[in-house]
Amino acid sequence: MWEYSPKVIEHFMNPRNVGEIEDPDAEAQVGSFVCGDMIKLQLKINDQGIITDAKFKTFGCGAAIASASVLTEMIIGKSVDEVAGISNEDIIRELGGLPEAKIHCSVMGADALRSALEDYYAKQGLQPPPEMDTSPLVCHCFGVTQNKIRNAIFAYHLRTVDEVTTYTKAGGGCGKCKEEIQKIINATLGEQVAEPPELVAVQKRPLTNLQRMKMIEDVIEKEIRPQLQADGGDIKLVDIKDNIVQVEMLGTCRECPVSPVTIKQYVEQKLRELVDNEILVEEVK
Repeated sequence: MWEYSPKVIEHFMNPRNVGEIEDPDAEAQVGSFVCGDMIKLQLKINDQGIITDAKFKTFGCGAAIASASVLTEMIIGKSVDEVAGISNEDIIRELGGLPEAKIHCSVMGADALRSALEDYYAKQGLQPPPEMDTSPLVCHCFGVTQNKIRNAIFAYHLRTVDEVTTYTKAGGGCGKCKEEIQKIINATLGEQVAEPPELVAVQKRPLTNLQRMKMIEDVIEKEIRPQLQADGGDIKLVDIKDNIVQVEMLGTCRECPVSPVTIKQYVEQKLRELVDNEILVEEVK
């Protein structure tokens, strides 16, 4: 069962700004009923470029409703240029976090906003600001762009098409874009050919307990900590019990709403990749 923050529950139970705007100045729809998720976003924008009203309709789960609801609160009263850089991470942060399997809902909200702003700028004959994602669409079912996929690969240390689908929804519809997603993964990671899993298994040898503990310590110290410290975060090894590695998140990672994702999709995956594929990582508060 997924655990939701109180703010997600509040926005699901009492969603803000549901409905439609008569004669909107900008609108967009991403996703589809066929694929299982859809968000329609409409904006009213005055002559000064201020968003005076925002309304949404969505077909999806509670997280999709909450993401769209909180997004409207984030943008009303602000200029179009101010909100052009809003990302799905901003929506997740505003909601106090989302379960890993529901992150794509925030992605759809951010994509709906991007598409609506593109509609507005095109109607006004204006150039979008530099911070706005105008890269080519890769997944047309869910409106996911090339930059959105690249950013997710970097942010969540993704390695496979299935992981990209989990975090961005790209490839989760008709599936025609999966080959292109793999190319983006390869280019982003600088990998031309993935190493066959069976070759990895042959290369790994049994480790003694001492060797295993030493390798875990080295990977955390030399591979994981520098990456987290680069973003103001940090991690501390607390204990190792059989296959369970207990860690404490420090710095900006301590209060980050997506730290559980970082632990599972980066720390745990890195230790499985470099030490033992049966390792489980737990956070100690």
